[in-house]
Amino acid sequence: EVQLVESGGGLVQAGGSLRLSCATSGFTFGDYNIGWFRQAPGKEREGLSCISSSDGSTVYADSVNGRFTISFDNAKNTVFLQMNGLKFEDTAVYHCAADLGPCSDYGPSLYEYDYWGQGTQVTVSS
Repeated sequence: EVQLVESGGGLVQAGGSLRLSCATSGFTFGDYNIGWFRQAPGKEREGLSCISSSDGSTVYADSVNGRFTISFDNAKNTVFLQMNGLKFEDTAVYHCAADLGPCSDYGPSLYEYDYWGQGTQVTVSS
């Protein structure tokens, strides 16, 4: 059974940092790319970043480029999202998802991802 489990969310002041984790199981990690998405109340789910497990290549959305860093631990089949310089508008539920193959050069599109985690809440106070 494929599973993706996010953790690391919480309440943080603007300007602070959080590190999200996405623990995966049930599929061959090296064959997939893992994307991070977020969804704020009343808004569409937004693709933030993805990492190709085969070669470590990464793609970032403009909204987070330079502030967020995606990485993975191959031995633990876990992907991380380091978030620095958090802003009030970063408040959302953050999800990770898995898609077969490498990341798209255009960034993660929610329509392409087959497996999703339940999400972890990130709240940034202003």
